[in-house]
Amino acid sequence: MTFLVTGATGHVGRHVVAGLAAAGATVRATSRTPAPIPGAEVVAADLTEPDSLDAALRGVERMYLFPVPQTAAEVVERAARAGVRRIVVLSSNSVHDGTNHSGAYHREVERAVERSGLEWTFVRPDEFATNVLWKWGHSIRTEGAVRAPHAGARRALVHEADVAAVATAALLADSHVGEAYELTGPQALDQTEQVAAISRAIGREIAFQEVDPAAARSELVAFMPEPVVDMVLGYLAASVDVPPLVLPTVEKVTGRPGIPFDQWARDHAAEFSAA
Repeated sequence: MTFLVTGATGHVGRHVVAGLAAAGATVRATSRTPAPIPGAEVVAADLTEPDSLDAALRGVERMYLFPVPQTAAEVVERAARAGVRRIVVLSSNSVHDGTNHSGAYHREVERAVERSGLEWTFVRPDEFATNVLWKWGHSIRTEGAVRAPHAGARRALVHEADVAAVATAALLADSHVGEAYELTGPQALDQTEQVAAISRAIGREIAFQEVDPAAARSELVAFMPEPVVDMVLGYLAASVDVPPLVLPTVEKVTGRPGIPFDQWARDHAAEFSAA
């Protein structure tokens, strides 16, 4: 059986490839800029150009789908014609709110897969821990500081390796078909606690300065689209008084505890160091 991993060089996709390879699976991986990936045959393909996927889909039975809503319907149709039987979608728990950018974006992909009649599993993480890289990475590297609103906002940030582990399990085992798994990290930490964890990981003090949300927004839009920035700032404001529920999904699906933020910070310590 051949498994196809799209977005194989992304934060989650690279871990899906590694997990499938460790299980002894035959893995094909796609990338717009192909380079060797351990454990996988790499094929050049681009989800924004569905006809580029035909060679990658040949002989594939199960597929991990990175979300690209603009072309999702055609990609899924091509997958079904090629003989793919199961699709595991990287989605988001924001799909419950179709009024925000992320919710509409990810639900469009889910709908395309649902309409296909293929077996499916939706993996819906809450906020990724990797978001702190684009929110704080530059100021930590250049100034040794974080400026953010709502210091007391608690978030249950999820390690990308946990998201991949759930996706990998859904690709390998039949028991996950038809499930929509919502994931969080194993603990809810406020922003000062997150900064302290990064400080410990990189071995130097990081100053935390609470700022007005408008000031934070003006900095963040330099790195991310405005709708995404507004969504994240909205989550932070809401999380001050209503912290997120920590879900046990990762452990239930994988049989091991979720990875704490301290470990995520150690895994990414080099990315917070000055170039």
